[in-house]
Amino acid sequence: MRPFVFGRHTLALLLCLPSFLAAEPLAGALKQAVIADFEKITADQLRRDWRSLTDGRAGKAMQLALAKTERDGKPVRALRLRYEMPAEAKGSPPEHGVEARLKLDDLDATDYDHLTLLVRGDGEAGFNRQFEIGFHRPREGAAGLEEVARVRVSDIGTDWQRVSIPLNQMLGIRTWNHLSELHIGLASRDTRVNKGAYLIDDIELIKTGNPGPSANDQVVARKKDAWDLAHNGGLEARAALKDRLVGWPGQARVDAKTLPQDERELLLRLAADTWRGLDALTDREHGLPLDRVHLTADSVAVEQAFIGDYTSTTNIGFHFLGVIAATELRLIGREEALSRLKTTLDALERMETYQGFFYNYYNTTTLERTSNFVSFVDSTWLTAGLMTARQAFPELAESLDRLIAQGDYRFFYDANWNLMSHGYYVNLGQRASYHYGALYSEARLGSLIAIGKGEAPEAHWFAMARTYPNEFTWQSREPSHRREKEANGFRWTGGYYEWRDYRYVPSWGGSLFEALMPALLLDEARYAPESLGRNDRVHTEIHRHYALDDLEYLVWGMSPSSTPGSERYGEYGVRLLGSLGYGDGVVTPHAAVLALLTEPEAAIANLRQLLERYPVYGEFGFYDAVNPLSGEVAYNYLCLDQAMILVALANHLADHAVQKHFAAHPYIQRVLPLIGFENFLD
Repeated sequence: MRPFVFGRHTLALLLCLPSFLAAEPLAGALKQAVIADFEKITADQLRRDWRSLTDGRAGKAMQLALAKTERDGKPVRALRLRYEMPAEAKGSPPEHGVEARLKLDDLDATDYDHLTLLVRGDGEAGFNRQFEIGFHRPREGAAGLEEVARVRVSDIGTDWQRVSIPLNQMLGIRTWNHLSELHIGLASRDTRVNKGAYLIDDIELIKTGNPGPSANDQVVARKKDAWDLAHNGGLEARAALKDRLVGWPGQARVDAKTLPQDERELLLRLAADTWRGLDALTDREHGLPLDRVHLTADSVAVEQAFIGDYTSTTNIGFHFLGVIAATELRLIGREEALSRLKTTLDALERMETYQGFFYNYYNTTTLERTSNFVSFVDSTWLTAGLMTARQAFPELAESLDRLIAQGDYRFFYDANWNLMSHGYYVNLGQRASYHYGALYSEARLGSLIAIGKGEAPEAHWFAMARTYPNEFTWQSREPSHRREKEANGFRWTGGYYEWRDYRYVPSWGGSLFEALMPALLLDEARYAPESLGRNDRVHTEIHRHYALDDLEYLVWGMSPSSTPGSERYGEYGVRLLGSLGYGDGVVTPHAAVLALLTEPEAAIANLRQLLERYPVYGEFGFYDAVNPLSGEVAYNYLCLDQAMILVALANHLADHAVQKHFAAHPYIQRVLPLIGFENFLD
């Protein structure tokens, strides 16, 4: 994955939750705000402000009432929550439950660091020993979609106890303002007592001055700081950093008129230039690709450049794929390729891991990790690169097999939902609060790898949504023909979107990256012709028609990329192709080249238009993005985007060479029958 952007990922679904034990109250709170004090409200206010839900819809499985009770020998009034778990029936969601929600009227919690409440179980009615509590917040720019943060309250007893929960541990909400509801509920996965009651009181936000660790905590690369200091910092350190690289561009722009006119020669030149850039912008000592380098329109001077000496696990996976692609295109010899890969493997052996997986980001100069997060999708792209290299370079089998085997993808797999978690925060000791819930995303290849390794069941493939339920009204389009399907011993829910004469399964954002990145390695047109393969073609065709005809652009191909005229990295796509859908406004060459996988003639014509109309080509190939209306260019080279270009070119020019290596791996051979029989549209 690229630098982490929340919205880029597939639909979030509730995942494994951290547990908080009932405990003594925190003393010395610096500030507090009462959310619910049941001494001060009436029964009418309770009915007005609280609502009961069953499986996300209005229901009566949780009943709320004001109750007289005692605490510390004194009479008090509290909220009594009586619940009864719904019976599981055909068509039930994969996990069902009951909940009560309190309306919060745009509550701002940014000045607080803990949620606290008093709770006890009703000994006479019985109770489950744990429930969930959390907050809801409208997601900005996505009407009807919420951010949700929930945690589990555990070890509830019959005596009053206070629970104090750090807001930092409640993952899923990015900013703690505009809170719309408080949630208290029980999920089927955690409920052993299906009928019972709780008493709850004094729900408050407090500020302790000790918020604890958070998902946003930065990891300080102390060795890199010392390296910068030893090189006098600033421009001197930047110059020293440049000297660590294999190479550096000699000119900012190349006149498109000097490029070959013959189609194949043009693509070979693009591949050669792109490879030269990928190779150059690699740390010479460690063989790790830098995430990005920013230049200017007129200069390659290091004084004006930004050199991002960090990398991700996805970048490293694509470094292996890039070397394979360059070898297949005869841009480098086999011995030279082996030498490069051995350097990278030596670095990987020295880098810190967790449970056998690599962290999301590392400094390329010192090999220090710079992230607390272990990402599922990034891990799978590294594994994919290692697997492909294993088939292309059997001389490296011992090292590659060891790295492939050391991470067990059960670490990310949530059996309750039969889905993969986004990842794991090592500093928090908990999984991310979201799953990869949609099938048609860049994460689908990782699911196949996990299944092929025997670390996720085959049924996981069919648990991912083709479309989301029609009642999810935030979707860009209403799904059609959503119905239960059954074949080859598997059951799943089908469905698709319709636009004009097209029918397709949506991605999350509607970008070509989500649609076609997995096809760089898995020949979906060959192995899944009536599902993924056809969907890939339709997404590409809609991208072309929508950009040229509806937006009246001169070029097409939208995907997350740099934003011309700013330092921002943005999410771009065709909104109607995504469940949520990204906005338009920027065309990126990597998406244009990805289309070689599905519409080669149209893709080549589009690349010609990019070259002829915009100053978007440099010594190392295409720059990252262009605004098709203003003509402004983002003069950046991003490792992942450039590597996708090279791999797509290698598949097109060298008879699916990279795809063939990937498909030959035993793990992939094992799963190919799984994806071949589905028809998205039947």
